[in-house]
Amino acid sequence: MIKRIFIISLLFLSVMVKAQEEKTSLDGTITDFEDKKPLVGANIFNLTSLGGTSTDNDGRFDLMVKPNDTIYVSHIGYQSIKLHVTNDLLKGNKLAIELHKKIEELEEVVVKTHQLVGVLEIDIKNVPKDKNARIHINGLPQTYEVGKPKKANYSSPLAAIFNPVDFVYNLFGKEPKQLKKLKKLSSDDKLRALMDKKVDRELMMEYLKMTPEEFNKLLNQCNYSDYFIKKASDLQLIEAILACYENYKAVKNGSTTKKD
Repeated sequence: MIKRIFIISLLFLSVMVKAQEEKTSLDGTITDFEDKKPLVGANIFNLTSLGGTSTDNDGRFDLMVKPNDTIYVSHIGYQSIKLHVTNDLLKGNKLAIELHKKIEELEEVVVKTHQLVGVLEIDIKNVPKDKNARIHINGLPQTYEVGKPKKANYSSPLAAIFNPVDFVYNLFGKEPKQLKKLKKLSSDDKLRALMDKKVDRELMMEYLKMTPEEFNKLLNQCNYSDYFIKKASDLQLIEAILACYENYKAVKNGSTTKKD
C-alpha cells in the first residue's frame, strides 16, 4: 500500500514538473502611464528562452513563456522594466503594463568651425578625417563600421599587463552563457527584426550582465567611433561586439599569424 502511494506521488510530481516546463501564451497590453494610450511597437523579450515580440496598433502582445522566465519590456522614450513570470501570472488574466516616460537632460552641443575659409580645395584639407571605415549598403538606412585594432600606448610595465586583449577576453569569458545568447539574438530572424529597430542598448547590458560603465568601456576597447555607437541599431552593435570578441579571442589564442 505504501509502495503504491509512493508511486502515485512520483507520477503526480512528474506531471506537475512537466506542466511547469511547458510554455504558455502570455498576452496583454502596454500603455502610457499618464494618458493610458496604447504604445505601438513596444518590445517584449523573454530573457530566459530568447523569444520576442512587439505590440500591435492597439498595444497588444502575445508571448510564449513558462514559470520562472524573466521578460523584458522596452519602448523608445520610456523606462524599461523586467517582470518575473509566476504561476499566478499565467492563470488566464490579461497582463496590463504601463510604462513611464524617461526624463532625460539634453546634452550640450559644441559647434566647431575647423577654420574653414570658403575655398573647397583648402577647406577639404581642414575637415577632420574619420579614423574608422564605414560601409554603406544600398537599401539599408544605417551604417556598418569596421573598427581598427586599438594601438597599445602603455605608460608603464604595469599598465602593459592590463592590455585591451585581456580586458575584452576576460570580460566576455566570465559570462560565456550570455555570449551565446547574444549569438542567438543575431541569428534568429524574428529577433533580428526586433533588434534592428532598437537603439537603447539596455537589452544588451541585461544579457551581458554589465553596468553602463562596463559596457562603455567594452565599446571603447573595441575601438568603434562615437558616430557608430550612437547611430547603429542594437542588432548592428551586437554583431560588432561579437566580431570584436572573436578578433580579441584570436589574438589571445595566437591564431592571427599568417599560415603558409
